[in-house]
Amino acid sequence: MKVRFHGHACFSIEGGGSKVIFDPFLTGNPLAKVKEDQMDVDAILLTHGHSDHLGDGLSIAKRTGALIIAPFELAMYCQFKGAQVHPMHIGGSYQFHFGKVKLTPAWHGSAVIEDGNIQYTGSPCGFVVTLENKTVYHAGDTGLFGDMELIGRMNKLDIALLPIGDNFVMGIDDAVEAAKMLRPKIVVPMHYNTFDIIKQNAEVFKAKLSEAGLKCEVLEIEDEITL
Repeated sequence: MKVRFHGHACFSIEGGGSKVIFDPFLTGNPLAKVKEDQMDVDAILLTHGHSDHLGDGLSIAKRTGALIIAPFELAMYCQFKGAQVHPMHIGGSYQFHFGKVKLTPAWHGSAVIEDGNIQYTGSPCGFVVTLENKTVYHAGDTGLFGDMELIGRMNKLDIALLPIGDNFVMGIDDAVEAAKMLRPKIVVPMHYNTFDIIKQNAEVFKAKLSEAGLKCEVLEIEDEITL
């Protein structure tokens, strides 16, 4: 399985002839190197409705026919906008043709702002996705919470994608504690440096994980890991 970082919280994973993408924030992302029309995927996994996560999800879905997988309220919003969707909710799992998807809690918010109004889109989530016997945990936007220990205990995680940007999500020290509970084979930091308010030094995060006996890979945008 290949895991590619597209910036912010956007990753694509590819395996078994299928490709899925998380939180495709490309248009408007000052660090993104690829454009929406370069993304051809089978499914789009959305953790919540904020513009830097919903991103280009609708346009990719409508252009390619890709299925949007999201918490129920966000999925319904996307369906009303013309996308094909599969609604889920926290704790639920489903076996898709490309692999298994389970929704996990995330402590955050979820809303779309349209015409100056806020439209709430339910609970945010994280995802545990298994393709080709490899398992990825995308934490979504979240603070630290104790049930990460359960996520790590119940899933043999090959890779965990954890936010470190602070302010809106976990900072470095909390993300280190999250990694200690999750115990994945590899940790990859995300949701940092896109904007000034979430500037962080990922090498500091990597060093602290090394001290805890955990492996970290700091990916540059468009870098890829093969599991």
